[in-house]
Amino acid sequence: MQRHGERQETAPTPAFADLPRPYETLYESPRLLVINKPAGLASHAGPSATACVEDWFPLMSRRRDGPWLAHRLDTDTAGCLVIALRKQGLIDTQAFFAAGRVRKTYWAVVKGTPDAAAGEIDLPLLRVTTPGGWKVIADKKGKPARTTWRRLFSSGGLSLLELTLRTGRTHQARVHCATLGTPIVGDSVYGAPDGQKLHLLSRELHLPFTPPIDAIAPPPPHMLATLNRIGWQG
Repeated sequence: MQRHGERQETAPTPAFADLPRPYETLYESPRLLVINKPAGLASHAGPSATACVEDWFPLMSRRRDGPWLAHRLDTDTAGCLVIALRKQGLIDTQAFFAAGRVRKTYWAVVKGTPDAAAGEIDLPLLRVTTPGGWKVIADKKGKPARTTWRRLFSSGGLSLLELTLRTGRTHQARVHCATLGTPIVGDSVYGAPDGQKLHLLSRELHLPFTPPIDAIAPPPPHMLATLNRIGWQG
């Protein structure tokens, strides 16, 4: 079984490696890459993934060891994803994540308008199994999860929220937005199905190296189209 942070040992499918890179590089150094992962591309191989970021690892480094995913994003979430090109870069980055020293800012287009302009959600999250598969719920028996948020824009029954994830729980942004009464557009698990792609972006990532590493990802096309339609001037 593949452990978090370890690279899968199977060789990538040559057909994927021959295709143009489906991502933009936001930051690059000899030890780390930060890419703008597109929505719909899995971070790592899995039973339902037809392609994943790892398929392009041979184009990122020709070293015998690495690269490695330093963390993960859900398949439908776009934005900043850190890839380690050196083992020490992997160790240092994962230590920052474990210590809560990585600043993770997300953008979400949600349905409705929060009652306040800003706030904090402090609700433990628990992964449960349902007849339709697993999901995450707010439950006091779960792991601590804290998100601060502020409203950047509202129009046409939608709002753009900036979320700062103080913890890194699975589906944290999605569940916390739903508990706020404003589910994310395109989220059929924690909101009503609407036939759209998930409007969630890992917008900004700060890693406390010396000097610090900062990366910012632009909204993906489907999210930008929605924001433009409701009059957002970003």
